[in-house]
Amino acid sequence: MTEQIVKDHALEALRTVASWPGADRTTLVTLATTLAATGADAEGAVFFGDLADRQPGQVLPLALAGFFQVRAGRDVPAGLAKLDQAAEQDLGLPQYYRGLALAALPPEAGKAGQAVADLEFVLAVRDQFPSPMIRAVHHGLAAAHAALGNTGQASQAAESSGLAGAPPGTRLEFSGYWVNPAEGFRFSSPRISEPAPGIQVAQGYDFGDFAFLATGDGIVAIDAGTAPRRVAAALADAGLQASQVSHVILTHAHFDHAGGIGALLGPGTTVIAQAGFPAELAHQRANFVPFGYFTGTGAGFGRGGAAEPATIVVDQLISEPTTVTIGGSGIVLYPSSGGETSDALMAYLPASGVLFTGDVIMPYLGAPFFAEGSPDGLIETLEFITGLRPRQLVHGHTTLTELFTTDAAAGLLPALSELREHALAGITAGKTLTGLLDANLLPEVLRQHPAAAVPYLVTRDHFLQRLHHQHTGYWQNDGQGLEPISPAQRAAALDLLADGKPERFAEAAKALLAQRDHALALEVATAGLARHPGTAALTQLRQQALHRLMERHQLQDPFRFLIYAEMAGAEIGPAS
Repeated sequence: MTEQIVKDHALEALRTVASWPGADRTTLVTLATTLAATGADAEGAVFFGDLADRQPGQVLPLALAGFFQVRAGRDVPAGLAKLDQAAEQDLGLPQYYRGLALAALPPEAGKAGQAVADLEFVLAVRDQFPSPMIRAVHHGLAAAHAALGNTGQASQAAESSGLAGAPPGTRLEFSGYWVNPAEGFRFSSPRISEPAPGIQVAQGYDFGDFAFLATGDGIVAIDAGTAPRRVAAALADAGLQASQVSHVILTHAHFDHAGGIGALLGPGTTVIAQAGFPAELAHQRANFVPFGYFTGTGAGFGRGGAAEPATIVVDQLISEPTTVTIGGSGIVLYPSSGGETSDALMAYLPASGVLFTGDVIMPYLGAPFFAEGSPDGLIETLEFITGLRPRQLVHGHTTLTELFTTDAAAGLLPALSELREHALAGITAGKTLTGLLDANLLPEVLRQHPAAAVPYLVTRDHFLQRLHHQHTGYWQNDGQGLEPISPAQRAAALDLLADGKPERFAEAAKALLAQRDHALALEVATAGLARHPGTAALTQLRQQALHRLMERHQLQDPFRFLIYAEMAGAEIGPAS
């Protein structure tokens, strides 16, 4: 295999951070999941085997060393011994990884019964696990029950995994994302969580999460999802009725936070938003959402504005920190520029220490396909949050709530501040965007803040791209943008190199896939199909490239995942 052309800097950085003494569980699990999802089992066996040797007595590295050793088929008995040793020392993750490893063994190995026991245990304590980890449990149970001849239970577990309609042969069991043309994209399976008494958060009912706060004068809703029917479903599951909603607080004007407001409005409902909300709403309605999987059908701010939300009349505009008391409950509203939009509004409940942030800490710093987002606003907001010191952050999306915690914010602030100074110095010196990305900056401060490591890596490249685009023109010193060339024109030029033969495109795409250059393989296969429509080999290779890209981004990059899923026409259901 030829050396990979486009380096996966995020994966390289994740390996480095995971090898630091004191690396947290999230970092190790994220690296392990990324390696397993991309079929890099042999690499995982080497990395975690070395880590376990360097950190004797640490249970998680030992469990992961055994997990990958079994998956890679390298001295399976020794790998199983490591898994058993880890499972004897701790409960939770060792059973998770042992169960998945055993479920993947052939039936004649005789380990399916133990796999079922381990994975059923995980389901029994599933609230102790991040939601993205549960799909793999159902997927593993389906394989283990099949090995035991339990056809009915195997079928039920396969249905519970939500992968029945997934592309065959793909490794998509490592996240909670689900998506289809009708319902759009969701970060997790629908559930009502309760971060504190009197607070219910609807997760996975829509693209964005929203919450219901119980007060003496009714329910205060924070945000309103994308589609009224999805908001209504969450209300019902929370045991509430729309008539109980006295106030709606909108954290910002994006489609996934305001589009379903029609399900919450009654004759006396008071709507509260930041002073910049009307202008941002107009800006949003003037934009075109280019991907249907973001919203699904019948959703407010739908693709190209095809489905308009209910008219949003704001009764109270907030331009400075304001305390409102509703039914005896005090809510402090903080306007913020944030990292995503200029109309951000955070809601803080001093009694419980919960801060509803909306999307002020958004890794993309705005939607990647809109001209918005502020690195400076993100840093200012992190400064505010670390000064406020809330007990818990509830974000506008489930994965953000699970990853971007108060502990993470404390380290993320200095790390991104250093990244910003490094990037601005590079831009002043004429560095290209790819040059900044290739630097793969890992601030030393992350060693003292392990919880911030993965949030930093999730944010880093998007932060750099937004910052670079805001500080440079559309002509770059490496020639990018000087002569805009369409995909069709680029395909015509590549066709010259291929001597007009579709098999040359196919050979190149196949070689790129073999060396894990999946994005380049997609580009080559797409260009070949533009010149030679209907070529079966190229169609198949393009789908393979899309599936590999879905696998790579299923844990850390939902935007890329859903776009590649839409391009592939993939459909994935929720995990039970």
